[in-house]
Amino acid sequence: MTTKKVLVIDDEDDIREVAKISLEIMAGLDVILARTAMEGIHKAETEQPDAILLDVMLPDMDGVMTFEKLQANPNTKDIPVILLTAKVQVSDQQRFANLGIKALIAKPFKPAQLAQQLLVSLGWNDLSLL
Repeated sequence: MTTKKVLVIDDEDDIREVAKISLEIMAGLDVILARTAMEGIHKAETEQPDAILLDVMLPDMDGVMTFEKLQANPNTKDIPVILLTAKVQVSDQQRFANLGIKALIAKPFKPAQLAQQLLVSLGWNDLSLL
């Protein structure tokens, strides 16, 4: 059985590191990191993660545009994307859901809860399946 891989795309070093530690320790996931949208798109294509945790506010391209580029690429279009965002109003949630975003995780997130939120959002709740 192979360990699931998650790509974390966020421009904040602390967020990337906390997410990596949380997902590795709490859920036993392999975590790949990217600091920009373009780096993330490239790593998504080459690494083929099982899911992507994507910040909405990135310096080179926003999360929605990044998601659209991933969707337009036949090699990455089927990878589920979860947005990390401070925008958690109902209207934003509906807009993101209509785009095909798998779920939203609010920033700031609680490191101890991040892994569980990601697992539940992806239907990976049964850790024995990982």
